[in-house]
Amino acid sequence: MNKHLMICVLTLLILAVSTTSHAKDLANRLGIGYSNQFSVDLPSVSASYYPSSDFGISAALGIQTGTSNSRFGFLTKLKRVIFPEDNMNFYMGAGAGLISNKTTATNTNESGFELLGFAGGEFFFTGLDSLGFSFEAGVGVVSVSSGVTFRTVGQSPISAGMSFYF
Repeated sequence: MNKHLMICVLTLLILAVSTTSHAKDLANRLGIGYSNQFSVDLPSVSASYYPSSDFGISAALGIQTGTSNSRFGFLTKLKRVIFPEDNMNFYMGAGAGLISNKTTATNTNESGFELLGFAGGEFFFTGLDSLGFSFEAGVGVVSVSSGVTFRTVGQSPISAGMSFYF
């Protein structure tokens, strides 16, 4: 199955069953999970913390080493819940991060930074009250040694991430 088709089907399935979801007050909760939100394909380990019910901080770290390709990324994000729903928390936020991408095919190392502005949501299923699924959309700018790139961001739950909250 095509990757994009699989993402669309999964997103529609999640939205269809989201009526059985249950939002949680995440104040003083730490979440550990994954994401893949860098401008280069780099799966990452992420952590989220909500010091209050309407403000969150998250960080993602991705590392890939190898003889042909090496990548590194560190991204921090601030989130503000703007609309709590029964089944979901909608939020807006901003992020900043460092990236490095080295390829032996071109024998170059491109390092720089990323900036993001986004809106998104996180939802919880009944029975899995500590497991949050996220999606986000927004805009970003990437500045590396080879130039500056502006991009739109659209992250499904597969790439925006999933977190388990303690």
